[in-house]
Amino acid sequence: MKKLLLTIPCNFGVEAIVGREIKHLGYEIAKTIDGRVDFYGDELAIARANIALRTAERVLLKVGEFEAFTFDELFEKTKALPWADFIPQNGEFPVAKANSVKSTLFSTSDIQAIVKKAVVEKLKQKYCIEWFTENGARYPIHVFAHKDIFSIYMDTSGNNLHKRGYRANSNLAPIKETLAAAMLDLTPWHWDRILIDPMCGSGTILIEAAMKGLSIAPGINRSFGAETWDFIAKKEWENARTEFKDLEKHDRQFLIQGYDIDFRALRTARENAVLAGVGKYIHFQERDVRDLQSHDKYGFIVTNPPYGERLEDKKSVEILYKEMGVAMSCLDTWSYSIITSHPDFEWIFGRRADKRRKLYNGMIKTTLYQYFGPKPPKRIQE
Repeated sequence: MKKLLLTIPCNFGVEAIVGREIKHLGYEIAKTIDGRVDFYGDELAIARANIALRTAERVLLKVGEFEAFTFDELFEKTKALPWADFIPQNGEFPVAKANSVKSTLFSTSDIQAIVKKAVVEKLKQKYCIEWFTENGARYPIHVFAHKDIFSIYMDTSGNNLHKRGYRANSNLAPIKETLAAAMLDLTPWHWDRILIDPMCGSGTILIEAAMKGLSIAPGINRSFGAETWDFIAKKEWENARTEFKDLEKHDRQFLIQGYDIDFRALRTARENAVLAGVGKYIHFQERDVRDLQSHDKYGFIVTNPPYGERLEDKKSVEILYKEMGVAMSCLDTWSYSIITSHPDFEWIFGRRADKRRKLYNGMIKTTLYQYFGPKPPKRIQE
């Protein structure tokens, strides 16, 4: 087993959540910076992290890190990295992504070209050939430069980890699965408490909640780029899948409900829930948020309402927020978490939040407003 440095990119604001997930898998955090968490692991850790992390965007294998101010330095230091330890003779190795922030070398296309050339030259030395067919497994290379420090990675995930495989169709402006999972992680909801999303759209928040409640790993039903890599044995992926499959709790009974006024969105939500394997655990219903009510106590509302980003939508969204405040005020024992980018949400909603947290929904800067209800009385043990 090799000791590997793995980097987990994530949404800004959820680094601590990702860190907790990594620790829960049994690994120690090496470093945390904005939008990234590093930890050491082995080949099995690559499989386990890809399958199990709910709030991570990718799992990157760090090949090396160095300072470079010129393209010559970038070439030589990239060439010095141990590429042949990872990429076989027939491997496809595109420099799929490059970013440069506050660095002397700022042209991402030039950075990609130089890194590609350096890797080619290093592999020529190893395999003693002049031409690479690149017709084998894909080993995507990512380059990130920040203040002249270059971090070189290989992407083990393939498709982004928020693509769980269940959302074949979605309505406009959906929330990413990883952000929905983060919202739930920041909410003290437990599977034995009722949960409602009164503006559920394509059902992402509720599906993520059901998967969490059943202990279904988010990546259990999808494939990953590194599954075809030569240096990671197939048994590592098989062992990881078996581990997390054995943790599933399909015998749990809980109440999750989703409402929306758009019957087409509800149809999509039902289809997505079935694809995710949680269709029987979520009840979807066509209902307006103004009609929100429940006889249950100590429940949770977690929702992603419209933001009113477009000027023509702003007035209608503000009316919606006011109506939400009225409807939710009747649920006096409930807790609710609402994410929006509207700067005046609390004033319109009619109540200051007990806690606020800055998060990003894609490129939109948002705030998660949390309102905490009373804790339910402790159950008496018979």
